[in-house]
Amino acid sequence: MDGFLLVNPSAGRGSPGAADLAAAARALGVETHVLEPGDDAAQIARESSARVVGIAGGDGSLAPIAQVAVEQDTAFVCIPYGTRNHLARDLGLDRDDPLGALRAFGGTERRIDVGRAGRRVFLNNVSLGVYARLVHRREHARRRRELLARLRALAIVVTHREPLGITIDERPVESRLVLVANNAYVIEAPTLGRRDRLDEGKLHLYVPDNEPSELVADRFVVDAAAGRLEAAVDGEPEVLEMPVEFRIEPRALRVLVPSRHGR
Repeated sequence: MDGFLLVNPSAGRGSPGAADLAAAARALGVETHVLEPGDDAAQIARESSARVVGIAGGDGSLAPIAQVAVEQDTAFVCIPYGTRNHLARDLGLDRDDPLGALRAFGGTERRIDVGRAGRRVFLNNVSLGVYARLVHRREHARRRRELLARLRALAIVVTHREPLGITIDERPVESRLVLVANNAYVIEAPTLGRRDRLDEGKLHLYVPDNEPSELVADRFVVDAAAGRLEAAVDGEPEVLEMPVEFRIEPRALRVLVPSRHGR
């Protein structure tokens, strides 16, 4: 099988172990590489000659490999191996069965949209404001490995009341939270955060304390007087230079899923 799988052993899932997952992939004829500290996952994927590239990891691990797949027009495989695995859920995969997801290497192709924040690909969403600030504080605390630092980070975010001070397509918006999503999210219980489609070809921009609270387009430009803003891109901490153009690339990513999930 002409496939190549990267495994992120630090993505947050304990079982199966990274070595066991890699062994199962090799048994299917898929070349594997277990990432080590300092590895550039995207560059490793870019240098592969495989026609199918995949990543076993959480949501934050996926976009760099998906970006390579888009650039090289190769097929992409998502193996749920993180904490939440939102994209895997929206693809219809069993988030608790990474071994079963390996069948995607011989599975069914479907095309899904990708979003971009500037040149940076995102598959789920980009958050600005309160949630992004929390992600950055958590990452700093994780590196310091101090429980007290984590609690202080949460307290800072909860008590922060100032709006972002941004414009969206040159219109001023006063809000503490902005979410730019690749396709629409369901925002009613019990399916909060789920997407019914991944190929609508639209960005949905949510501003909970604004009117209107949702905007739909294929492009948004966000600017801020600060010149740069902390962001969470698919849950990973980033700093975005302003202004930043968000846009959708309809059906740009060829995703393989196990055949029983094809739809």
